[in-house]
Amino acid sequence: QVQLVESGGGLVQPGGSLRLSCVASGFSLDHYSIGWFRQAPGKEREGVSCLANSDGSTYYADSVKGRFTISRDNAKNTVYLQMNSLSPVDTAVYSCGRARWCTVRNGIIRPTAYDYWGQGTQVTVSS
Repeated sequence: QVQLVESGGGLVQPGGSLRLSCVASGFSLDHYSIGWFRQAPGKEREGVSCLANSDGSTYYADSVKGRFTISRDNAKNTVYLQMNSLSPVDTAVYSCGRARWCTVRNGIIRPTAYDYWGQGTQVTVSS
């Protein structure tokens, strides 16, 4: 059974850091790309980062470049999203999804061909 389970969210002060985890089960990360998306109340879902299984390429939204880092631990079948220098605009529910490839058009990470999603984890940046 395919599952994606996120964890690591919480309340953090501006300037702080969090590391989100996306634990995959029922399939190998060797065969799938994993994307992180976020959605804030009243806003559309936004692609944050994607890690391509084919060659390990990483993609980031302009809003998080230089602050967020996506990585993978094959032994744990887990993808991480390290988030630094957080600000209130980063407040959202963060979800990971599985796709055959990362789709990036015009610099935007698209939620194209994602077949499984986790339940999401809340990240709140506030003083």
